[in-house]
Amino acid sequence: MAASPLLTRYGTTRRGALGVLARGRAAGDRLLVAVARDGTLAGMVWVLPSRILTGAAYLRLLLVAENRQRAGIGARLLAAAETATRRVANHLVLLATTDNAGARRFYARHGYRHVGDLPGVARAGLDEALYWKTLRPHGRRLPDGVRL
Repeated sequence: MAASPLLTRYGTTRRGALGVLARGRAAGDRLLVAVARDGTLAGMVWVLPSRILTGAAYLRLLLVAENRQRAGIGARLLAAAETATRRVANHLVLLATTDNAGARRFYARHGYRHVGDLPGVARAGLDEALYWKTLRPHGRRLPDGVRL
């Protein structure tokens, strides 16, 4: 994770990565991993099921090992994250650096809508694009005879 070119831009170190992962697990964040047939880590996705913004969880990180990219692992991890998140949230939001055209195309292909840019929100000098996807329809069917 710390060796990823993406996270290197954020100043992530191995020690720092292990620390934030441990804190995330302790806080109840959802961490899903993809393991290759040879037993090596192929990718991971990290979701904070916080239900902010009228029921939105936050996809903090989707990372695929450099030598495993373009093999569908990212799409499978994203689908697994959406399935797990759908149980606790109505929407999933994420940030992608504005200059990461590949990631932005990936999320758009998977139904995420760009809703705006946030300059320097995660790290000074790195602008983030905010993406949003509805995971399930707004509201739920009320029991027969119940009206609001």
